[in-house]
Amino acid sequence: LAFSLFMFFWLTCFIHALGQMTLAGAFASYYFAFRKPQDIPAFPILRSFGRSIFYHMGSLAFGSLLIAICMFIRVILEYIDQKVKSSQNACAEFLLKCLKCCFWCLEKFLKFLNKNAYIMIAIYGQSFCGAAMNAFNLILRNIIRVAVMDKVTDFVLLLGKLVIVGGMGVFSFFYFQGDVISGLNPEIGYWYVPVIIIVISVFIIAIGFF
Repeated sequence: LAFSLFMFFWLTCFIHALGQMTLAGAFASYYFAFRKPQDIPAFPILRSFGRSIFYHMGSLAFGSLLIAICMFIRVILEYIDQKVKSSQNACAEFLLKCLKCCFWCLEKFLKFLNKNAYIMIAIYGQSFCGAAMNAFNLILRNIIRVAVMDKVTDFVLLLGKLVIVGGMGVFSFFYFQGDVISGLNPEIGYWYVPVIIIVISVFIIAIGFF
């Protein structure tokens, strides 16, 4: 069970990292094109996805492994915390809460650093450790601008997720009502069930790639 849980964390983090690097490579191919749109390669997302798979899979696996280890340690601490609560040991509870807070902060920091390292890898083709070091130094030199742009980017990505999820939800709603294509009205008694499933699935996919 523990191994399966750890592999689930690792695979989830790997898929999320692959999505981040794919988008970073696609955006970089547009940003660094000298003449737009002539110098923009065809199918930039597919090309970036191929580069990530063939050239940077090791970096993706290593970066996602670090986050998966941190997440797994947090699960272990949560399990120990549940056991300690029954013993009424205040000192142990305080120590565990401190450890849980530290590993939560570490996980957030690793996710932020990994995201910027993947961007450096997608642009320059560096190794993970070198890209992480360069990204960390770049962030320190531009700490205020990075903080502002990071929050703005998170807000824009959130809007993108909501637009995608909302669009698919509205489309599926009208589809199951038979308003999209006349004559193709699925015989479903509870149409809101597939709509909810579609919305949740699209939201999970959007989180994985954005």
